[in-house]
Amino acid sequence: MLDMNETGKRNQPNPDTQGKKHSHKQHAGHDKHAGHDKHAGHSPAMFKRRFFICLALTLPVLYFAPSFQEWFNYQAIEFPGANWVMPVLASIIYFYGGLVFLKGAYHEIRSKIGMMTLVALAITVAFVYSVAVSLGLEGNSFYWELATLVLIMLLGHWIEMASVQGASRALEHLANLVPSVAHKKINGQIEDVPVSELVEADQILIRPGEQIPIDGEVVDGNSSVNEAFLTGESRPVVKKASDEVVAGAVNGEGALTIKVTRTGDETTLSQIMRLVEEAQASKSQYQNKADRLAGWLTYTAIAVSTLTFIVWLSVGTGGLTFAINRAVTVLVITCPHALGLAIPLVIINATSMAAKNGILVRNRDAFERARGIKTIAFDKTGTLTKGEFGVQKIYTDRIEESSALVIAASLESLSEHPLGQAIVQETQKRDRQLDQATDFKAVAGQGVEGVVNNQHYRVGRPEWVEELKLKFPSALKKGLQESESRGESAIALMDDQQVLAVFGLADQVRESAREAVKKLQEMGVQVVMITGDAEAVAKTVAEDLHIDRYYARVLPEDKSALIRKLKAEQPTAFVGDGINDAPALTEADLGLAIGAGTNVAIESADLVLVKSDPLDATYALKLAKATYNKMIQNLFWATGYNVIGIPLAAGIAAPFGIILSPAVGAVLMSISTVVVSINAMLLRRVRLHD
Repeated sequence: MLDMNETGKRNQPNPDTQGKKHSHKQHAGHDKHAGHDKHAGHSPAMFKRRFFICLALTLPVLYFAPSFQEWFNYQAIEFPGANWVMPVLASIIYFYGGLVFLKGAYHEIRSKIGMMTLVALAITVAFVYSVAVSLGLEGNSFYWELATLVLIMLLGHWIEMASVQGASRALEHLANLVPSVAHKKINGQIEDVPVSELVEADQILIRPGEQIPIDGEVVDGNSSVNEAFLTGESRPVVKKASDEVVAGAVNGEGALTIKVTRTGDETTLSQIMRLVEEAQASKSQYQNKADRLAGWLTYTAIAVSTLTFIVWLSVGTGGLTFAINRAVTVLVITCPHALGLAIPLVIINATSMAAKNGILVRNRDAFERARGIKTIAFDKTGTLTKGEFGVQKIYTDRIEESSALVIAASLESLSEHPLGQAIVQETQKRDRQLDQATDFKAVAGQGVEGVVNNQHYRVGRPEWVEELKLKFPSALKKGLQESESRGESAIALMDDQQVLAVFGLADQVRESAREAVKKLQEMGVQVVMITGDAEAVAKTVAEDLHIDRYYARVLPEDKSALIRKLKAEQPTAFVGDGINDAPALTEADLGLAIGAGTNVAIESADLVLVKSDPLDATYALKLAKATYNKMIQNLFWATGYNVIGIPLAAGIAAPFGIILSPAVGAVLMSISTVVVSINAMLLRRVRLHD
């Protein structure tokens, strides 16, 4: 389980956002463009509406444009005032369609100029010059270029907003998991009440097939519950009395009565939503680089545009109209629109994809650090092992193994000792029926005794044998020594004459841990195990998992120093339970917290593996590498075209008849944005699971 109060991560949460609560209503309305402030308050629907209205106004502008009449060899209809159709419609397009960019530029100029400034500058220059021409200035107007430029920019922003919003839908889907009404038990009666009115200790009924509306503990009933939204595991989990259930899970075939344990923003679902939202909103190292690059591109665009205007005006080729045309095209084609989208859209897709696979991301730059990990250190207990005892080996004398197991389990079934319960569970795994035990007695510090099948038996510590002066067969003594050499805890079964069996018990290695270690080693990652257990225990588990490097008897306070030592060799990740391991999680280049079920908001980790499965660590590294590759690809697509585009826009190839109009520049810029968006969405095609 993870501790909500663990703190101390290298990247402390923003004090402005730390501790803020996010209600379901807030998340359900999560339409804002995370990490992309130029669109604060905007929505895809707004861009869509403006696009289609401007499209309807642009068609007549294109029809009356002299250039289009010349290119397509037709004569536009003539009527009184026909010359004012283009100026009037283009003015409406400028003020209605371009208002978004004008407002954006106003806000940027007050803080830091960027892509909105470039777009606003381009359309304003084109508009003012065109109006001046209509009022008598000698030259050619830019009305059709202005209209198509605004239209294409609206289309690009509409596609961008729709893409980002689609990638951010994880929060909305999570919010929609929670029903708004609960069946509350009041004085023996069932009454439907709003979930918001529930308080801790209230009891509610969950009928078969219903979604659980709030976190709670089962007080009555048995059922299977689907927690796929939390763990990514589609297989239902059996729930009975005293088991915990979480909001958003789907109840199976049985009715459950649960006692409310957490409400509102304290529920697991709210914590997950907070983690996903904070991860999507925070800036990563590469996004910061992209923002700086976008800033330089903006200044470059203005400088090159100004220089282009001066040069062409000085040369005299094409006159003022041509010089303005070249300057506007440079502004448009250099617009770092795709660059501003390149990293955020990849990260948003990655965090959403991770959440669906039971991996919660606290820090966005975790993806960038994870790709370089060369060593991954695992805490043993509860991470590589289940944290619960299991029967590893049974040694017997004068009795069959299965009979010894049944006798010991029949006595231990009346005890609550964890070692005894491990024997009971092993018997159940083998589908053996327990016998009835009578005259049961627990002997403090030694074990239990009683009668099974009219025979008196004892089950307990091997030291009890010596105290009772019973015979200890040499074969069983040898088995005991072997068991202890492996670091196992031993239990002896004895009758009134001698020891009949020795059970070697140890913390059970997770099956998925074996696969995780194998996969990591295939990926070229060194696997290290760290444990506070004795050398013998550590060696046994390490050999079982084929881990060559391990450290035993490591105290919790010494783990961070050990991680620091490993970091000095090469980039190191640490996987632990997030409570005692918090300092080590903080110290590591990448901290992965094992989280079982509910308290998932571990503050000292970068990633939270909700299913408590070490195999998910391999999926996290795989996703991180794929995310990094997409970020690099997007940076290339967002900036690479400028190497050719800017010189062409400035008119360097004009002597050869190659001239880019502002509209063509806008198309190229928009294509770059679309390519970046599609490339980011392709991240979802990465297969994490085999």
